[in-house]
Amino acid sequence: MYKAVVFDLGNVLLKFDYQIIIDSINKIEKGLGDKFAQLYYDNYHLHEQLEKDDISVQDFTNIMLTWLDNKITAEKFYHIYSDMFTPNNDVIELLPKIKLNYKLFLLSNTNYIHQKYGWQQYEFLKYFDKLILSQEIKARKPEEEIFKKAQEIISCKPAEIFFTDDVAEYVEAAKKSGWDAVQFTNFDGLDTELRKRNIL
Repeated sequence: MYKAVVFDLGNVLLKFDYQIIIDSINKIEKGLGDKFAQLYYDNYHLHEQLEKDDISVQDFTNIMLTWLDNKITAEKFYHIYSDMFTPNNDVIELLPKIKLNYKLFLLSNTNYIHQKYGWQQYEFLKYFDKLILSQEIKARKPEEEIFKKAQEIISCKPAEIFFTDDVAEYVEAAKKSGWDAVQFTNFDGLDTELRKRNIL
């Protein structure tokens, strides 16, 4: 018997596309977006540190602005960096239906910049009992610690939790914690899995 349903955010409830960021920066100066993207991917540990709050927003921003040759302000960077999300409405429409009978939680690897400038304004967040965010927990999927902390917050048995995430590695980590978890690939697949479990 399930008591809680846990959703990932990125590429489940909100689609995201880093190419939008690259294209926006390329409009500032030809090739600057491509250069920025390469530096970002080559130094992806900084992204991971930001998601765990292991690096301050200010220090992260200073590095990003240096990579951008200081062509834009911090505020402009925050908007460009966060303007890559679009709602996955089919999935979002499931939330009020699930909420009728289950507790709802969000479990996301994210950061304070994306939260403030990218997604915190979305109305669908009201359906969640709690947003469990990597930068607040100071751990990120697939680390055991974030699932342990999430378990404490959700406050029910592992087998009573259903979780979906687009990243297979994170799904496997959830299963190791005793959760029932499936990889999200599309709406129809998720709908089928939820109905199979009588959650819908």
